[in-house]
Amino acid sequence: MMRWPWGWSGIGLACVLAGLAETACALDWIEVSPDRKGFVQRPSGRAFVPWGVNYDHDEQGRLLEDYWDTEWSKVESDFAEIQALGANVVRIHLQVGRFLTGPETANQPALHRLAQLLQLAERLGLYLDLTGLGCYHKQDVPEWYDALSESARWNAQAFFWKAVAECCAGSPAVFCYDLMNEPVVPGGRRNPGDWLGPPFAGKHFVQFIVLNQGDRPRTEIARQWIAHLVDAIRQVDPRHLVTVGLVDWSLDRPGLTSGFVPEKTTEKLDFLCVHLYPESGKLAEAHRTLRGFSVGKPVVVEETFPLKCSPRELAAFIRDADADAAGWISFYWGRTPDELRQSTKLADAILLEWLEWFAERGRQLSRHP
Repeated sequence: MMRWPWGWSGIGLACVLAGLAETACALDWIEVSPDRKGFVQRPSGRAFVPWGVNYDHDEQGRLLEDYWDTEWSKVESDFAEIQALGANVVRIHLQVGRFLTGPETANQPALHRLAQLLQLAERLGLYLDLTGLGCYHKQDVPEWYDALSESARWNAQAFFWKAVAECCAGSPAVFCYDLMNEPVVPGGRRNPGDWLGPPFAGKHFVQFIVLNQGDRPRTEIARQWIAHLVDAIRQVDPRHLVTVGLVDWSLDRPGLTSGFVPEKTTEKLDFLCVHLYPESGKLAEAHRTLRGFSVGKPVVVEETFPLKCSPRELAAFIRDADADAAGWISFYWGRTPDELRQSTKLADAILLEWLEWFAERGRQLSRHP
């Protein structure tokens, strides 16, 4: 079989499809603004404020790759619903086991489907935050992947990003590449193959980038890992923005830390992302945490939701902290406000209240970004 550059087979078709999609819409490209506080659209020069949702699973808890081949019409309708909510960004979580079949072998059908997702986003005027290297369902993580050494795993991760970035390089619908959701550098040594953090609601969102710190500073490990993956992306895509989704305990403070201290690890990133869930009665503390991620680059709150506070409190927090965030990304799981109104469950009532405010805020931003 013909082998394409950088060693994988059949990626060319997916990339051609993405290139064709570029001509089918008038989306601007997104860049960091000259003052490095936000984003701007090119060539129009209009300000761009990310106001989006995580589309991390559907109402049944399924990951996108679990149904995008057999239920593509559902993906199309969900994206249309997201657009109707006033969002301009959709965060997609790509699972490593669905895009790699080996350390240097990409899954061509998955890349083909990703190219179709880009086309869909362009038709609807949506931008994608492409978060990669997911291992959310532990049972779906390939055994070969967990058995790799640290350096081999990093190289496989770089190969993943080179494949994805080559596929997406020609599309303006990419807002950014997020290298990994909530990476952590452990202090000390972990057991062989123990790459994942504890599950939350059945999914492993936290991932360790090494198993043995050795005598290396944790921040230096994080810095080198980011550089390794960014360099792989830049070989095939010099334009799209690159970031990483950090836990809020990444700041250099007493207690638990991730090793990804912003001022020591993020020099090669275009902007920063933090995942922030304010607690009731502690909104000022959450605001101080957000400010801690300001290191001379835009900061996007890439995950937020009324998980530990009321929708009203979260709305107040966003209004108060807006000057310190370049954008906000919440969640959408495939149930519209109209569907939620038919429910008698308290959780659905909370979600409905939040989505109604989210949609109204989105309409305001579309008028006055």
